[in-house]
Amino acid sequence: MAGKTILILGGGIGGHVAANVLRKHIASEHRVILVDRKREYIFAPSLLWLIVGKRRLGQISRPLDLLKHRGIEVIQADITKIDPIARVVVVGDRTLAGDHVIISLGADLAPEIVPGLREEAHLFYEPGGASRLWEALSNFSGGRVLILIAATPFKCPAAPYEAAMLLEDYFRKRGLREKVDLSVYTPEPLPMPVAGPAVGNAVKWMVEAKGIGFHPQMKVTSVDSSTKELVFENGRRVGYDLLIAIPPHRAPQVAKDSGLVAESGWIPVDARILKTRHDGVYAIGDIATIMLPVGKPLPKAGVFAHYEAEAVAKNIAAELEGSKPSYSFNGRGYCFLEMGAGRAGFASGDFYATPEPRVRMRRPGVHWHWGKVLFEKWWLKHWF
Repeated sequence: MAGKTILILGGGIGGHVAANVLRKHIASEHRVILVDRKREYIFAPSLLWLIVGKRRLGQISRPLDLLKHRGIEVIQADITKIDPIARVVVVGDRTLAGDHVIISLGADLAPEIVPGLREEAHLFYEPGGASRLWEALSNFSGGRVLILIAATPFKCPAAPYEAAMLLEDYFRKRGLREKVDLSVYTPEPLPMPVAGPAVGNAVKWMVEAKGIGFHPQMKVTSVDSSTKELVFENGRRVGYDLLIAIPPHRAPQVAKDSGLVAESGWIPVDARILKTRHDGVYAIGDIATIMLPVGKPLPKAGVFAHYEAEAVAKNIAAELEGSKPSYSFNGRGYCFLEMGAGRAGFASGDFYATPEPRVRMRRPGVHWHWGKVLFEKWWLKHWF
């Protein structure tokens, strides 16, 4: 069999796992090409620790070029065009053709959708914003701190609540807790609503037990920088001294231009094998959308990107090696929830269960925190 080419678009969790698994399972005459506009891979879950000074950026990043030692071709460039019918991708000044294309471009942050948000808010979902927030916190002496979820869906549904609890712990250790009013505002009815009310109420309890305000069903419309207030759809205005936001998310423009994106704003895929409507073209991770039996989409989370990538990569490998593809993504996932003070919670379950996801929240403890620490160390060592 002549050598085949697999194009992987995006070097985040999904793209990273797909490239590694493919390279491990297919013969050397086949090419695995990973394309990303960034030079560095950032372990995104650890950005939460970065904002409170428990990590430095260099500790949680690795050069993508390290993958070359594993036989993976790495191209650092902007992707300007995807033709899913021809399986052709324009990358910088090059045109690449693939026998298989895995789209793992994630979700772009779009603070500009909410007037005033980009100018006023700290955005910790990206490295620069997380670093700037750490600097702002280092100089913060008290006041009203708001964590705003601007819109749904957003990636890592637990992260805003983890951030709130880590910040509460940070202010307490600095002796500032009595000087800080800390609250979360969200359009959600409960935290992590797709996981079900038991998990949502458990997270709500974890947050409120630390004296953090939880304000559900609050949809922001704008940020008034002149008065330092959030303006909500219901007419309420809430002041802040420090604003931290999870901005609206949207699919990258190149994906929209490809015709792959549906009315949902994301790329619809087969729930088990992650195929798009075009043969040989897959979408995984945050850019993909899978509707669950409960009528809500699968949350955007790194654990799902990881398992989706494994299923796609192993099926492509089986096909290339002359076997019948038999792997499927089963909808199972888990999440550590950092609480500060060296403790964490842990939720896991089956999101494909019917009639609704079966997800369980475990009792918080020190062991779950160390589980997350060890997972970070394993990830950065194992995949590089």
